[in-house]
Amino acid sequence: MNDNCHPYPILLAEDDLISRQLCKKILAREGFAVTTVANGREALELFRQRFFPIVLTDWQMPEMEGPELCRAIREENPDRYVFIVMLTSKDSKENIISGLEAGADDYIAKPAHPAELVARIRTGIRILELERSLKAAVEEIHQMSVTDPLTGIYNRGYINKRLPQEIRRAHRYGRDLTLVLCDIDHFKRVNDTYGHLAGDAVLKSFARCLAGSIRQQVDWVGRYGGEEFLIVLPETHLEGALVLTERIRRTLESTPIETSGKTTGITSSFGVACFSPGTRKAVITPEALLQEADNLLYRAKSGGRNRVEAGQLIC
Repeated sequence: MNDNCHPYPILLAEDDLISRQLCKKILAREGFAVTTVANGREALELFRQRFFPIVLTDWQMPEMEGPELCRAIREENPDRYVFIVMLTSKDSKENIISGLEAGADDYIAKPAHPAELVARIRTGIRILELERSLKAAVEEIHQMSVTDPLTGIYNRGYINKRLPQEIRRAHRYGRDLTLVLCDIDHFKRVNDTYGHLAGDAVLKSFARCLAGSIRQQVDWVGRYGGEEFLIVLPETHLEGALVLTERIRRTLESTPIETSGKTTGITSSFGVACFSPGTRKAVITPEALLQEADNLLYRAKSGGRNRVEAGQLIC
């Protein structure tokens, strides 16, 4: 076997030693990294250990033939594309169609002509590059669809989709789920005094503070609307959520924000609603949990602002 570093490493499965060495030499001369195995079974086992974007396989091999290897690779990686080329001495239309239907992208008649072999591999790389750019574009579009354009955190649409999933997970595993609904105090005054650009700067700074305070890959934060933001804390009991929320409140209170060359301070009010799955197994709705957080937020603002109010629901 040979295993070198290359953006598109090639896995070559060929039972004939001379053909295997010849193909490897041709491709290595062009700068490709080639890993070789003697049959389809070895190829599949190695593929399961390490992903190869390009597979070059003989049709007739012991233990597992090329078409069977093609089908197995397609089943192993439905979300990652693999460019597969079949090496074959079977030149009838029926055999070629059979190989393509098994999952091969292309075929080369044996013995492989060096220029043709390299050309087919380069064609495969162009296809892989196109697939990679399309995936990146789709991911970018998806991120735009779930992200608030001003603050860069999740938007209301994402909240509406994700929150029911979090509640179902809390029910399934019997774990607490806490929502923190927060609102910038006297935000209208900021806009009226300093202008809307300053208000945007405050919103972005506020969002950064929230996003930087939570556990990455576990908790998440979204813009609920206007100057209201929602922090979602899976597997977090009320006491832990209160510690986090109070820390955020103090940070905001003590951190001045630069807006258009001027410094302004902000505070925020928080409603902390913890849902604890109980023995009754009653299902709480996202609307009910959000309403509880909103009620607690209203209590915090009515109580003088720059406060945290908390409550717990057990179902």
